[in-house]
Amino acid sequence: MRQLSFKRHRFPPEVIRHSIWLYAKFTLSFRDVEDLLAERGLDVSYETIRRWFLKIGSVIAANLRRTRPRPSDHWHLDEMVIVIRGRRYWLWRAVDNEGEVLDFLVQSRRNTKAAKKLMKKLLNKQGFAPGRIVTNKLRSYPAAFRGIGLVAEHDRGLRANNRAENSHQPVRRRERKLQRFKSPGSAQRFLSIHSATYNTFYHQRHLNRRPFYKELRTASFDAWKSASAAA
Repeated sequence: MRQLSFKRHRFPPEVIRHSIWLYAKFTLSFRDVEDLLAERGLDVSYETIRRWFLKIGSVIAANLRRTRPRPSDHWHLDEMVIVIRGRRYWLWRAVDNEGEVLDFLVQSRRNTKAAKKLMKKLLNKQGFAPGRIVTNKLRSYPAAFRGIGLVAEHDRGLRANNRAENSHQPVRRRERKLQRFKSPGSAQRFLSIHSATYNTFYHQRHLNRRPFYKELRTASFDAWKSASAAA
């Protein structure tokens, strides 16, 4: 766990952590977070919040990822179009069967090379091969799996990949709020922080009784506080 240093910051660590959490957790702009802080008597510029998010948010996200339990071996892969400066890109995305975001990749192509790059990144990051993979009917997936020698069960059935398609919805909402991403690099940086926060606070509330849900939520806040603890 990497400890954060808040030295040479005018505002206390609690304000910085709360600002980053607001932007990463909810569909807000930096100006929205500025207004929420102003209502509490804190005069913070939205540009300052942006710098906090980019500088400290990435470290918090890395700490959060280290504390996550091992995902299941049932993976869902999908891709969606994002438009950056008038050019079409593809956001390749992988989640497990419980909705945990495993990884993502912004690519300019929707072909076998891009699918293979995503799978290699997933295998290196997770450290194990899946037992079952669900995708749409894009032919690049089976070609990529053959290219890297993956022998997992491959399901391409109708509506079998709804889990991955639904996982795009939070990203699509943020894309609209941000008035589209400004560059592939900025999209990758933002989604790295957003996905780690999403995993930490994502609970299938309709499947949990109220007392257990409260315990899960408390554990999520504890994980966030631990990941953003000051040195």
